[in-house]
Amino acid sequence: MKHIVLAPDSFKGTMTAAEICAVQREAIRRLLPGVTVDEVPMADGGEGFIETCRRLRGGERVEVTVTGPLHTPVGAFYLRLPDGSAVIEMAAAAGLPLAGGRLDPLKATTYGVGELILHAVERGAHRILLGLGGSATNDGGIGMAAALGYCFYDGEGRPVEPLAKHLGKIVSVRRERELPEVEITAACDVDNPLCGPSGATAVFGPQKGVTPALFPALEDGMSHLAALMERDTGAPVADTPGAGAAGGLGAAVLYFLRGTLRPGIELLLDAAGFDGLLERADLVITGEGCMDRQSVRGKVPAGVGQRCRRRGVPCVALCGSLGEGAEELYGCGISAMFSTLHTFTDLETSARTCREDMRLLTDAVIRLLLSRE
Repeated sequence: MKHIVLAPDSFKGTMTAAEICAVQREAIRRLLPGVTVDEVPMADGGEGFIETCRRLRGGERVEVTVTGPLHTPVGAFYLRLPDGSAVIEMAAAAGLPLAGGRLDPLKATTYGVGELILHAVERGAHRILLGLGGSATNDGGIGMAAALGYCFYDGEGRPVEPLAKHLGKIVSVRRERELPEVEITAACDVDNPLCGPSGATAVFGPQKGVTPALFPALEDGMSHLAALMERDTGAPVADTPGAGAAGGLGAAVLYFLRGTLRPGIELLLDAAGFDGLLERADLVITGEGCMDRQSVRGKVPAGVGQRCRRRGVPCVALCGSLGEGAEELYGCGISAMFSTLHTFTDLETSARTCREDMRLLTDAVIRLLLSRE
């Protein structure tokens, strides 16, 4: 074995993708001191997206105070690239960690995401790459749209406050402030539609505080928004893969901003020249914090595994934990999966031991592979 490529996602709350690469590289070189190790820390549109783009393309971090998911000011940021375009992580303004455990899917807003976009555009950005993932919101992106000049009205022409709990009241949408022309591409971390059993509310709502009692009203509101979008565009916007990303922000990018959606992992693999690295790779190691059925729908391990399968390169996934449906990743080019957790533990303990756990797991996997040579 002469060449190994490391392409993990971050483990939320414990290690960044770059930190994982460093631990794995050290463990590999203890056993294979002459091996070439290429490190390609990855992201899929969620946490770590900006940092991955910065490593690949450079740029300057811009700090901005915006409206957080619970309508209080938060310190957010985006990346201004050398060519003047911008990279924005929606989670920087409306992510779950910003809610501080106080989840409120009826009121949580993406307004701050719109403020980040506006800040970047007013300072000359003509192209924006918007990472979708890790949201605390389920508002269909109407908060973002409101920050960018859209207003919402009910059947009697009265203003509707842009919150998830009011989605079902919206009958008309008007843009009352023009945004300078900008090209927006959204990098999605999932390919879910807006509504239905695979939609934003059904799949991701529970982690944002959507209870069985709240679900019918929120799903009805999202379906109402989907119908309004189709009425105005004549196209099934809500069924576009990725429309359900970030609580429906994917659909909002299509409808309000006339943007495009792409899998975030595909954008970053292309930017990293990943296919070129595979030409000489003997093994690729990927992974994410928890691998489960959702990992198949646009997450880093699935994207990396599919590239490896096309090139005939073995791909091993090292993750924090394996959840329900993780075995579906074998259909995406993953050769084998291993978890660092060997007993039930809490996040605090896991954060304390995660580096040593990853070192030991990497060591064990490399030893297994060497025993077969």
